[in-house]
Amino acid sequence: MGKVKMSKKSTSIDMTAMCDVAFLLLTFFILTATAKMPEPLPVDTPNSTVQTKLPETGLVTITVGKSNGQEQVFFGMKDRAIRSKALDYMAQKYGVTFSPSEKAQFELVDEFGVPVQGLKQLLAMKASDRAKKGVQPGIPVDSIGDNNQLKYWIQFARTANIDNGGTKELQFAIKGDAKEQYPQIKKIMDILQDQKINNFNLVTGLRGKDY
Repeated sequence: MGKVKMSKKSTSIDMTAMCDVAFLLLTFFILTATAKMPEPLPVDTPNSTVQTKLPETGLVTITVGKSNGQEQVFFGMKDRAIRSKALDYMAQKYGVTFSPSEKAQFELVDEFGVPVQGLKQLLAMKASDRAKKGVQPGIPVDSIGDNNQLKYWIQFARTANIDNGGTKELQFAIKGDAKEQYPQIKKIMDILQDQKINNFNLVTGLRGKDY
């Protein structure tokens, strides 16, 4: 008896549902992602095997590097409430007036490197223009008179933290370029130690262990 041949039918899988899920996930990640703003003073940090992460809050970062051959220092505060209050203290000390809209703009600035007298011009720029090379000359760290503005930013940031009910001391981190000369880093350390800040972090990049 001859075998009955079954006609072959092509099989297909409906991928519509899977494609819908994929596009929904893609849309979700795009809408919820936060774009990383370019650093106004990019530095190549030295490598280290230490994996301790810096805190997300209660942190002040001091970045030291060079731009156009000039030594520059930038200052950053993680907490917006501390930024706003520290700005009020700096404005009062140096006789600069900031409008509510300028204060709101400053709260969005993670890191900056201009004298307080030049902050109004910086805040009037677009965020992309602020990060352009040469726009920010750095924060004055001169030891003569009241021109050591970094010292007062550090002091007023700590005061602002207390005013806002901070139960812990602010933590400080120095982020220096791997090629940066030691005297410039030591100058920042001396400013911190003058204010009895003896514990601070040095930001490094991660590398593999040496064997």
